[in-house]
Amino acid sequence: MREGYEGTGPGAITPDGCAVELYARLSVGEEPDIIEAAVPAGAHILELGSGVGRVTHPLLERGFTVTAVDESPEMLGRVRGARTICGAIEGLDLGEKFDVVMLASFLVHTGDVEVRRGMLRTCAAHVADGGCVLIQREGADYHSKVPRERVDPSGYTVRIVSAEPVGDGVNSVHAEYEFPDAAWTQTFLARPLTREQFEEALAEAGLEVDKYLTEDGTWVRAVPTATA
Repeated sequence: MREGYEGTGPGAITPDGCAVELYARLSVGEEPDIIEAAVPAGAHILELGSGVGRVTHPLLERGFTVTAVDESPEMLGRVRGARTICGAIEGLDLGEKFDVVMLASFLVHTGDVEVRRGMLRTCAAHVADGGCVLIQREGADYHSKVPRERVDPSGYTVRIVSAEPVGDGVNSVHAEYEFPDAAWTQTFLARPLTREQFEEALAEAGLEVDKYLTEDGTWVRAVPTATA
């Protein structure tokens, strides 16, 4: 387990505190709709941090080709119908280019600045000319509106219990997931980023915002900068 990360509950827990069985149960939200509307039909997507394929599988059903990357073999073992690659995002070098590179699940908010830089460099290195990078950001009140909870229509409850500063602009976030028959927790480190800070991080990697895809700014389409 990475320092500052922890997970509890049934089944395998990944080094960043994610429970494999939990993520296999989580419902799919509007992510596939947002992605489909933002990229060309039938695009080849490099999905960085695919997990168990919660978003991968709906994208495959919509006619996209997906290469799914995750550092957890237990997570990748749940992915069906996609090419899978096990490894850390920040060190990935496939020697290939993709129509779309996707970095979802708030991974851009990792507490480690060097890991974030590596992830964004990976995005920039793998996107084809004329392609795009899709990034999912935290909402503006992700760290301030706590505690909060959401009851999913399928019957489980998600709680963000706390977001406590641990230094250097990083918060320790504690989440709980409660199902009728099981419960999980996850504690992880996350770095809040203003829109300006986010765009500066993109620029450092040779990327720039093409469009904020959602009203709340949580989904972004980025492209290589003209001079990159």
